[in-house]
Order: sequence, then structure tokens, then C-alpha cells
Amino acid sequence: MIATIIQRAVMQGTPLLFGSTGEILTEKSGNLNLGIPGIMYVGAISGVAGSFLYEQAVTTLNPFLAVFIPLICSLIGSTLMGLIYCFLTVTLRANQNVTGLALTTFGIGVGNFFGGSLIKLVDTDVPSISLSATSTIFKTQLPFADKLGWFGDIFLSYGFLVYVAIIVALISSHVLKKTRTGLHLRAVGESPETADAAGISVTKHKYLATCIGSAIAGLGGLYYVMDYANGVWSNNGFGDRGWLSIALVIFSMWRPSISIFGSILFGFLYVIPTYIPDITVSTKKLFEMLPYVVTILVLVITSIRDKKENQPPAALGLPYFREER
Repeated sequence: MIATIIQRAVMQGTPLLFGSTGEILTEKSGNLNLGIPGIMYVGAISGVAGSFLYEQAVTTLNPFLAVFIPLICSLIGSTLMGLIYCFLTVTLRANQNVTGLALTTFGIGVGNFFGGSLIKLVDTDVPSISLSATSTIFKTQLPFADKLGWFGDIFLSYGFLVYVAIIVALISSHVLKKTRTGLHLRAVGESPETADAAGISVTKHKYLATCIGSAIAGLGGLYYVMDYANGVWSNNGFGDRGWLSIALVIFSMWRPSISIFGSILFGFLYVIPTYIPDITVSTKKLFEMLPYVVTILVLVITSIRDKKENQPPAALGLPYFREER
């Protein structure tokens, strides 16, 4: 029972880990991208579209192409969303909050439009698309996982994207803390005027961090559909996972390594109601609120302690006008 709960928590938390890691990289550059839910949605539908067209074109799936095509489509779709955000906020200097919220609405609309179009092509009575063959490949486990008992169940029984999410988070943490690129990125997020004076390209770092962060977040949407949802796409089926990803950024205090454990905690709080017997709908809703409550508590505690390393980048959400430097 405990192993099953942990498995479900990890699977539920993996989309949040992708989303929070991407948003942390974005926010470290000073860009507050509230469009993460829409970006994850576009990443999901882009991968679904690529996989759907590939499944329709062949009779037997090539395992490599069945993974490669939706991955590339997801990365391209979510990166384009990041480019739109950067063009509006960095180049045109639009308000970041408004742009992010508009991007969320736009991304969900795009996803539902193309998702609905694909559903009509299937001509089914159920308003969804099933990509079970591709999902099976995405969910392939290590062959010896089920021979190692509880250890295999807890640590080795997941599809490859779970491990990709953890590796990406650890690499991001290392880059931010230990490399010159990470130092430049943090400098841009803390004081773009100082970074610019030191010869660091503010625009380049904002574009790169936001686009790479968006691509990572998009993989969270792809994972949700192809692995967690067993390859089934239905419009508006993504829930509030995009907003939970943004909450996880605050919970982890802008540290990708901490977001690994935070994502599992959020996933645990999300799935635990299903294991409580005779739970009422209202009680279940209270449990779904817990990740946000925990985030608020962390925000209050870190604000009271006022430690520099636990605070958001000083220039987060603020436009940079070089002419005013």
C-alpha cells in the first residue's frame, strides 16, 4: 500500500516538477511567466498531434520514432510559446503579469481547438483521443524493476520521463549554482542594470532562460498525457497542474533540487484522498487545497526570516529599459 501511494505521488508530481523547473529558470532571469499552465497545455497537445499523425500514418510503430516525434513536437510548441512571451515582454516591454495570463488563456484555447479537431477526425462517441500504443512505449519500465520488490516498485517502476524530470532539475540546480552561465543568469534577475554594465547581454539571457524553461515545462504536459493519463487526451483534462507548478516554485524557494521533493509532496497531497475510505466530496476538495496552503505557509515563513537566498530575484517581473540605466 505504501509503495503504491509513493508511486502515485511521484507520477502525480512529475508534471509539476517539469513545470516548476522551467519556471525557476525563467524567473531567475527576472521574467515572471504566469503563462506556464498554457505552455504546458500547448506542449501536451503538440506532442499528441505529432503522435496521432504518426500512428495514423503507419501500421507498426517504431519505438524510437514513437517517442522522438511527440517529444520534438512538444519541445517546438512550448518553445514557440516562450518566444511569444519574450517578444512581448522583453522586446516590446509589455506587462509580464498580463502577458503571462493572456498566454495561459491562449494556450488552453489552442489546445482545446486542435484537440477538438483531432477528436472529430477519430469520429468516436467519446470526446477524447486514445494513443495507447504510444503511451505503452512511454511507460516502458526497466525489465528488472518488478524483481526487486519494494525497492523496484518505489524507485524503478516509472517511464523514462520521470527520470528525465529529476535529471533536468539536478542539472538546472548545478548550472544555477556552480557555473558562469548560472551566475550571469542570476545577475540578470537580481540587477539587470549591473549585469548590463558588466557586459552581460540581458536580452539574450532572458530569451534563452525563458525559452528553455518553456520547453522544459511543455514536457510536463506531454508526460501527463502520454504516461499519467495512459495516452488519453480530453479537452480541459489537465486540471490545475500548471498553477500548482507555479506554487511549487515558491515552495521550493527557487531551487530546482528542492522542487524534486516538493513535487512528490504535492503529488502525495493530491492523491491521498483516493486512499481515504468514505471520503466526502467537500473533504476531498480540502485536500486538493493543501498544496496551496503549504505554499502560503512557506511564503510567510520565508518572508519573516528574510534570508536573501530564500527570496525571489530582486528584478522579478520588472521590465528593463536600457535607456534609463
